[in-house]
Amino acid sequence: MSRYRGARLRICRRLGDLPGLTRKKTKKQAPAGEHGQQSRKPSEYALRLEEKQKLKFNYGLNERQLLNNIKTAKKVQGSTGLILLQILEMRLDNTIFRLGLSPTIPAARQLVNHRHILVNNKIVSICSYQCKPGDIITIKNKTASIALVKQYMNFPGLANRPNHLELNKDTLSGKVNGIVEREWIALQINELLVVEYYSRK
Repeated sequence: MSRYRGARLRICRRLGDLPGLTRKKTKKQAPAGEHGQQSRKPSEYALRLEEKQKLKFNYGLNERQLLNNIKTAKKVQGSTGLILLQILEMRLDNTIFRLGLSPTIPAARQLVNHRHILVNNKIVSICSYQCKPGDIITIKNKTASIALVKQYMNFPGLANRPNHLELNKDTLSGKVNGIVEREWIALQINELLVVEYYSRK
């Protein structure tokens, strides 16, 4: 299944606030669809599926990418759910979004794909690149690249920058100082349900 390119607010109405997907807010409260008004008690499977869908849509992943990240997280000692969230948060596209250099993760992905982003003075065009403590993220020294990022910075997606990142607005450069902590992850999610979803498949 390819990356979702449909209506974003429709997904937010179903799954709740997804800060990485869109900055827009909907006035409609009920889930989208013909039967959105009906209230039903969700099954345990439905709850686990919903949490998994939040991760997929917020970080812009397809099923195979998310499954590979789960497998990677299971190989690392510690809480699989927390490690999974840290892997996703340390992706380059998400790091650019959390630095405030783009309003959404799809916008950050476009910056990376169009080769506007340098990591440690080298162009990186892979969105899933895992940022490490000490990495310096800068914008390509081109007028178009700088103008685009400055335009994006006028409309930040999130007000708070996590404490593992620092940004120099004068030079448009960011630095990764460490691994993100759980309380700084903006997405409201129960990661244990995601791990359960994949462990039962």
